[in-house]
Amino acid sequence: MDEKNNKWLVVVNPQASIGKCSKDWPEIKRLLDDSGMEYDAVLTEYPKHAIEIVRQNITEKGYKKIVSIGGDGTNNEVINGIFTQQRFPTSEITMGIIPIGTGNDWRRTFNFNIDHQENVNVLKNGHTILHDVGKVTYYNNGDPQERYFLNAAGTGLNEMVCNRTNQLKSQGKGGSVRYMLNTANCLLRFKCVHVQLDIDDQRVFDDEILSLSVGNGKYNGGGMMMMPKAIPNDGLFDITVVKKVSMVKFAASINNIYDGTFVDKLKEVTTYRGKKIRIVSIPAHQLLLETEGETLTNSPFDFEILPSSINMVVPEKTEQLNN
Repeated sequence: MDEKNNKWLVVVNPQASIGKCSKDWPEIKRLLDDSGMEYDAVLTEYPKHAIEIVRQNITEKGYKKIVSIGGDGTNNEVINGIFTQQRFPTSEITMGIIPIGTGNDWRRTFNFNIDHQENVNVLKNGHTILHDVGKVTYYNNGDPQERYFLNAAGTGLNEMVCNRTNQLKSQGKGGSVRYMLNTANCLLRFKCVHVQLDIDDQRVFDDEILSLSVGNGKYNGGGMMMMPKAIPNDGLFDITVVKKVSMVKFAASINNIYDGTFVDKLKEVTTYRGKKIRIVSIPAHQLLLETEGETLTNSPFDFEILPSSINMVVPEKTEQLNN
């Protein structure tokens, strides 16, 4: 086992943004080389490969600085690699991102640009915050499983849209217009589910939902500001519940969903904050969950906040954070 490694481990997902990452990687590599940063790069070859790459390289080679190049799904895999290794406390590890494409939700909270040169500069500057991470327990064929997430998770309509979007991506189909059409199609097909929601051991909701989001970041679902008051380092989840609402009313509010004002304008929307969350569906096991693009089965879901648990590299002028 090597001693602490001062190089960056750069994890590249060539398939991110429907293959855009593969096209952009030579330019990003040149920018990293020109920056003078010392790094080793590894390209993923299959789903969840980034989890294995990160966990193995931290454990065996002592990396404590990791860069994720891809989308929210790549970030999620890197986070799960970091949080499932046993060599270092996660609060001693630093993670940076170079986002690919326009659909990344975590970057929006911190006003990351999509210009690669600017993001390499952010990485080199090394300004960090101690960021909260979420942990969720779910059930796969009755067996409890765990997943970590940096930004957000969603169930109900959120998960349905995510699942369908992943299917489209696997067919090489993407773009914001197609995403909006997919959302509209899911809205017409989705059937509301009865949910019991407990926050910090108190029952706060017992009714049908259209969607339910849990997050450290403000955005989910490809740019929708589902948790407009979320602060990624306050030690609390932000939860947004959208109750059963007419499709016409919900569709008419779509612009307000993208700017976050829907939480005040729709009476069917309720927001909460808390450290521990339990979501149970009636009947049981009727809900799936998405965490940054990864579909998980099944309810009930138990969430736990891991406060200030990883150092995230962010732009220096990041605002609205609880430092």
